[in-house]
Amino acid sequence: MSYGPDDRALFESGAAALYDDITSAQGLAADSPRIAENGPDRPAHDLLVSLGLLQLDTATDTWLPEDPSTVQSRVVSPLSTEATKLLEESSQWSRAFNSLTQSWRRSPLAQGQGQGPFTYLRDEAIGPYLSTLIAEAEFELITAQPQSGRDAQTVAGAVLRDTAALDRGIKMRTLYQHSARRSTFTHKYVAEVTERGAEVRTLDEFFKRMIMIDRRVAVIPASEDNRSAVAVSEPSVVDFLVDMFERTWERARPFTSRDTSMLKSIAIEQRSMTIRMLIEGHSDPVSAKRLGVSPRTYAGYIADLKTEYEAETRFQLGYTMGEAGVSGHSDADAAVED
Repeated sequence: MSYGPDDRALFESGAAALYDDITSAQGLAADSPRIAENGPDRPAHDLLVSLGLLQLDTATDTWLPEDPSTVQSRVVSPLSTEATKLLEESSQWSRAFNSLTQSWRRSPLAQGQGQGPFTYLRDEAIGPYLSTLIAEAEFELITAQPQSGRDAQTVAGAVLRDTAALDRGIKMRTLYQHSARRSTFTHKYVAEVTERGAEVRTLDEFFKRMIMIDRRVAVIPASEDNRSAVAVSEPSVVDFLVDMFERTWERARPFTSRDTSMLKSIAIEQRSMTIRMLIEGHSDPVSAKRLGVSPRTYAGYIADLKTEYEAETRFQLGYTMGEAGVSGHSDADAAVED
């Protein structure tokens, strides 16, 4: 007999507790009201019996617990076998679709003569589309990921997806903002992918999210809230985006480097960008977004500048920095401070 999610839910919510009670009491009378036909623990009892975790001692008319270790393999092994079969079937389907994908890529439709070079996606459709593209990648994966605040579940999914591509020999480069260096989740992700040969760098500048596969298709946001995206397969546009990425990549700094002078330069670059956001008059939410940090963190940056320049208000801070010739450009600011 196979068991599903509903059985497991009942096992965790009620049957396990009933088993604990029976084990502690060294048995449960067969005529106990708890397991009567309409008793509160009858469903949990029936599941335990079905699993083989309870056996009726007819001599005493008492339900006695069985050793779970002797039962576990009977339940788990069939599930593992079924999972293996499903994985194999999934692999077979994937190979079958790959042949169709190759036919599609060779067709005029894939060159923008049918549906066009732009495919619009929204909400839940974005993730599966990206996963399919990455799974089909043949030689290169390029990503630009501003704003590092990804949760554990998102990072775990990215690790599985991207390490699978790297294990197939795909070359991968990822660009973050400097703020990503303070994210524990991002550090874990970077450790996993760089171990397999990926390159990761960071930059102080703000940039839009982008994922590019084999220099043939780029997926970019289609709205400010990132709830919609557009996949671009027009060669001239993709080439333009590749060129932009390459120029940005050359200015970025290796994520895994711990060189003291480089880390100092990164701190200066973030400070300078904070000053530029302040001088240009952007709101805190906009400034925080462009720095890739939370509004609270950005407010902390401003507070540090107020302390540094002995200013009580933002107006005083801007005036004082202006008098000191501070512009938010690292080289010029360094010269002023010297």
